Amino acid sequence: MNSPQTPTGTRFRSGFACFIGRPNVGKSTLMNALVGTKVAITSSKPQTTRRAIRGIVHRPDAQLVIVDTPGLHKPRTLLGERLDSLVRSTLSEVDVIGFCVPANEPVGPGDRFIAAELAQVKKTPVIAIVTKTDLADRNQVAEQLLKVSGLGEWADVVPCSAESNYQLDVVSDLLAARLPEGMPLYPEGELTDEPEQILVAELIREAALEGVREELPHSIAVVVDEMSPRAGRDDLVDVHAWLFVERPSQKGIVIGPKGARLREVGTRARKQIEALLGTRVYLDLRIKVAKDWQRDPKQLRRLGFYD
Repeated sequence: MNSPQTPTGTRFRSGFACFIGRPNVGKSTLMNALVGTKVAITSSKPQTTRRAIRGIVHRPDAQLVIVDTPGLHKPRTLLGERLDSLVRSTLSEVDVIGFCVPANEPVGPGDRFIAAELAQVKKTPVIAIVTKTDLADRNQVAEQLLKVSGLGEWADVVPCSAESNYQLDVVSDLLAARLPEGMPLYPEGELTDEPEQILVAELIREAALEGVREELPHSIAVVVDEMSPRAGRDDLVDVHAWLFVERPSQKGIVIGPKGARLREVGTRARKQIEALLGTRVYLDLRIKVAKDWQRDPKQLRRLGFYD
């Protein structure tokens, strides 16, 4: 079936783009900004993203489905290996790739490693995106653009800032222009294809990541055990979730003195979940130790990280 014509007389385009980069370069924040709402959690902690989450950008001339991937890195656990495998499989399935490098940090071995990986992707165009320009001055941005240009052969190089909305329209235009002609893949107004329970679990994990020690974020996993409207109520949803950590000492960190920290996590997560679901929420959080779950294939499967 031919794609419909756009208001300007061109053919409508639809397809998939993915953002790739080392951990914590602003991929999730950029995707949320382009979609116009929060579909991926963000944190200053590296390796926050653990799934290939899809955000849908609706344009008059195109439907751009952005796949936010975990940061590509040298894995130290079985979980890390599976996240890297997820990134590589995503690269082979999309129509255009956005290679993200922050403007405010030196180009390093991680960026060069990813550039070398992208050099092996022959048929898919790659746009180099210099992110976080709001955290760098004009000279820094200009210098970073030159350095990123020298990392490989890119279809385009563009600076942007998700925080200040600088050149987000240009990033969207460059990605959409490289999609194939085709019909929309999702209904108008749909912003993600993630199940609500997965989004809720991610919002709880985001709340738990705030203010914890450096070694703990990798050890936290969240599973929503049950989520349903309260019987006899149409204005309240009950959410029961488990937070998994790897060691008893980590359980104490998450709970905090007299349970204060866990209450903070619950309050922060509940507000985000209520905004997502558009209704009041009763949130029941419990913590369980799953010893060394990042290295255990059986526990990884139980927590939703498949081969």
